[in-house]
Amino acid sequence: MRARDIESLISVGRPSIAPDGSFAVFATSRPDLGANRAVGQVWRVDLPDGEPRRLTRGTADSGPELSPDGTRIAFLRADAARHAQVFVMPVDGGEALQATDAETGVLAFSWSPDGADLAYTARVAERGRYGTVDGLDASDEAPRRITGIRWHANGLGYIADRPAHLFRIAAPDPTSEPFYDAAPRVLAEGEEAAETPRVAASAVQLTDGPASWSGTTWTADGTEILVIPDMIETDSADLRDRLVAVAADGSGSRELVGAERSLSIDDVAVAPDGVVWLIASDVGQSRVDFVAPGSALWVLENDGEPRRLTDPETIDLGEPGSRITVDGDDAVVQDRTRGRVRLLRVTRDATVTEVLGGDVDVSGHAASGDTLVVAVGTADSFSDLAVVSDGEARPVTSFGSALREAGLVEPREIEITARDGYPVHGWVAAPEGEGPFPVLLQIHGGPYSSYGVRVFDETQVLVDAGYAVVYCNPRGSAGYGRAHGRAIRQAMGTVDYTDIQDFLDGVLAADSRLDGSRTGVMGGSYGGYMTAWTIAHDHRFAGAIVERGMLDPATFDGTSDIGSFFGHEYVGTDPAAIARQSPMAVVGQVTTPTFVIHSELDFRCPLEQATRYYSALKRQGTEAEMLIFPGEDHELTRAGRPRHRVERFEAILDWWDRHLPVAQ
Repeated sequence: MRARDIESLISVGRPSIAPDGSFAVFATSRPDLGANRAVGQVWRVDLPDGEPRRLTRGTADSGPELSPDGTRIAFLRADAARHAQVFVMPVDGGEALQATDAETGVLAFSWSPDGADLAYTARVAERGRYGTVDGLDASDEAPRRITGIRWHANGLGYIADRPAHLFRIAAPDPTSEPFYDAAPRVLAEGEEAAETPRVAASAVQLTDGPASWSGTTWTADGTEILVIPDMIETDSADLRDRLVAVAADGSGSRELVGAERSLSIDDVAVAPDGVVWLIASDVGQSRVDFVAPGSALWVLENDGEPRRLTDPETIDLGEPGSRITVDGDDAVVQDRTRGRVRLLRVTRDATVTEVLGGDVDVSGHAASGDTLVVAVGTADSFSDLAVVSDGEARPVTSFGSALREAGLVEPREIEITARDGYPVHGWVAAPEGEGPFPVLLQIHGGPYSSYGVRVFDETQVLVDAGYAVVYCNPRGSAGYGRAHGRAIRQAMGTVDYTDIQDFLDGVLAADSRLDGSRTGVMGGSYGGYMTAWTIAHDHRFAGAIVERGMLDPATFDGTSDIGSFFGHEYVGTDPAAIARQSPMAVVGQVTTPTFVIHSELDFRCPLEQATRYYSALKRQGTEAEMLIFPGEDHELTRAGRPRHRVERFEAILDWWDRHLPVAQ
């Protein structure tokens, strides 16, 4: 796989399935170098054996949801101002009708149980900001008064002056006569202008105030919408969530889950009989205990107390984007385990059954009756839609074929015993041939994340260039039980560092094709932290790439959008303890040539983390270069502008060609 082959990284979004299970709709998304953005459309496939067909030709159509009766599809499409709006179309395709006109765009939406209405959330900007006044440039806006410890978010910017609110709107019928704007005409003397016909039905705002609301889950009877308020302007970090039922007619609200339950809620679903399902984690008395958070499935019956159904010590439902599918009286959820994401069925009496396992990475699912469909990645497919039958996933799309044609290497799975006897699980991917190949040690972000079986473009591009790539999931990673993930809490750079080093040494000793005398190390986010930590303690590497890293925990609080709690939980608050875990505190020990890569608008690991680290390297005479991407944030490698992603790959390959050439 070459850098430009990222155009073959087609993602299949969470599917939506017809009530009778006869067909499913889904959206795809892929980087497009010509458009220099992600592009995607809505597709339909008849089950179980139909050919997928594209229904829309928008630039970036996403998130399709079938109406409860299966006759309409609602989805998100960017309007002329590039703001996402809800559009509705017939299930067989045809012209889509715009349903919303949210000033800053729609964040999420859902159908009412009877299909008559749509609930959605959208940010409401303070007047005079974000283009709400024509001709007022952002630099001319009034100053912002900050009173809380949170004020910005990665990929968004300031947040307190544009909270998200809940709205309800009548769902349009795409088969009805469309609205028309009245043609202008000269009025007769004394004649009053007629009212201009509306483009769509008027939206009713159901929440207000400083809180930002998320979630649009309707109750079974359609009288309320379940949402989660986020109080932004607070004086201390607090990850607890409340679950609130807002009356769909705007008459009031009631609390279903209070803050005293100390739950951080990731997803909400409602069964036909009114039972509420939650994916949530307990953040404890500290209100911020999020390290390896222990995301579990909970059930809320008859407005009672939430009851936990899965064991957070062994089952991890915290995969990013993980959702609940209600299937009759049961719930279907995604469990992250050993580099895979499997599907589990959970009953209300806490019986857990594996529905789909094996070498798969499930990223979305939907069920109706006996039909279960999944969006799934494998070692040779970035993403495809599949039907689950007898515990196996049978693909019904072939989007992965383009990537296979670009050329893929299947990594070899390995488990190495660390110096203290702990098992460390990972992979090695190498070019064809006998070698010896120069070796690149890759370190993932998180820390509570993981490498897995899904095709990974970062690895494939490096292997295509002639490098063997070694990568693992050390202690601190997700998918190996909660204790594994919490092992580095206030102990970063300890067993995670030795696990990575021991894995590398074990792989080098076991494979003669790998040249242990020619190695490099690289990583992003937590991987950037660990790369910087590694080269301060191990000087074997010919070069290093430190990307978007948390490099100085002492300045993280007050600069990062998660600084009010992330560093406190991972490295503690004692200055001496922070220094013991800080790459900046040991930067003076670095002699390895280092390439620092960062994004200008990264608010997760702010740019100052990179610039201060780079400046320290230059001051002490360590060979160093820095690459800064304008207009990008922390998600550059996953969701950045496609041309920037290719330019990043080219810069990385150039660095390794100069410091660790494939041909000696």
